[in-house]
Amino acid sequence: MIRVGIIGGAGYTAGELIRLLVNHPRVEIAFVHSTSNAGEPLCKVHSGLYGETEMHFCSEFNFGAVDVLFLCSAHGRSREFWQENAMPAGLKVIDLAQDFRDESEGYVYGLPELQREKIAKASKIANPGCFATAIQLALLPLASACLLPNEVEVTAITGSTGAGVKPSPTTHFSWRNNNVSVYKPFVHQHLKEICRTLCGLQPAFTGKVNFIPVRGDFARGIFASAMLDCPLPLDEVKALYRDFYAGEPFTFVSDEPVDLKQVVNTNKCIISLEMNEGKLLVCSVVDNLLKGASGQALENMNIICGLDEKAGLRLKASAF
Repeated sequence: MIRVGIIGGAGYTAGELIRLLVNHPRVEIAFVHSTSNAGEPLCKVHSGLYGETEMHFCSEFNFGAVDVLFLCSAHGRSREFWQENAMPAGLKVIDLAQDFRDESEGYVYGLPELQREKIAKASKIANPGCFATAIQLALLPLASACLLPNEVEVTAITGSTGAGVKPSPTTHFSWRNNNVSVYKPFVHQHLKEICRTLCGLQPAFTGKVNFIPVRGDFARGIFASAMLDCPLPLDEVKALYRDFYAGEPFTFVSDEPVDLKQVVNTNKCIISLEMNEGKLLVCSVVDNLLKGASGQALENMNIICGLDEKAGLRLKASAF
């Protein structure tokens, strides 16, 4: 059994990660750390775990008790954590914050569809952002073929869980319900990792991604749409995408238009392609808490531990 620990256990990503780990056939959870909830049952914070585990949050942790450590604290806290604690040799770390997504300090960017072999040899993984996952998977095949034009237009709408568990004026139900709004247009923090990846595959790409994030009036899921000029006919574009994602366990190319309900509660990304008068529309859907966060973190754990990549992640969407 692989023994795992979780730092920052009270948030949405930690709750989803625990939900997956308690049913993983090869995992035992050694501890879930939370200074604000120490001593409380996990199910008091994550009510969906009622009846699944009798574990309690702890205030102390023991690196020696685990093989893999997940960092689920807020952005910026992971770097602080390693300034306060010495990382022991042999420990595998998967960070769900954005602190090391530039692959600094020996971290590997954990997008399996792009870096599976590199991930398998790594001990420190920086899990991608949710918007970044959906948008990169929409554009990777084009970048690999050097087909990205000078500018790409992207709009993506996300559920309220993407803002985290801590309440804010724009996540309050009475504001979010029956409402849609734009935030951080052109400057969203995930653009850095998106452009870094795309420019790495297509060095001549200018990195101009005009990204408009949108807050949706639903809890979870991301629907991203990218529009760009493309010189290839649609059948060749579809062949390019199918070849790029051939054999991928979680990313699929659909002949039909996609919708969020196909992926919510799964680790899947489903992509659809349409074209009109030289304009290509790429739509990509993911669950922001699973393929966009905790599911992908578990996928990365499976890879670095030499397990079946789909272990603990054989999840079906609920269509109604």
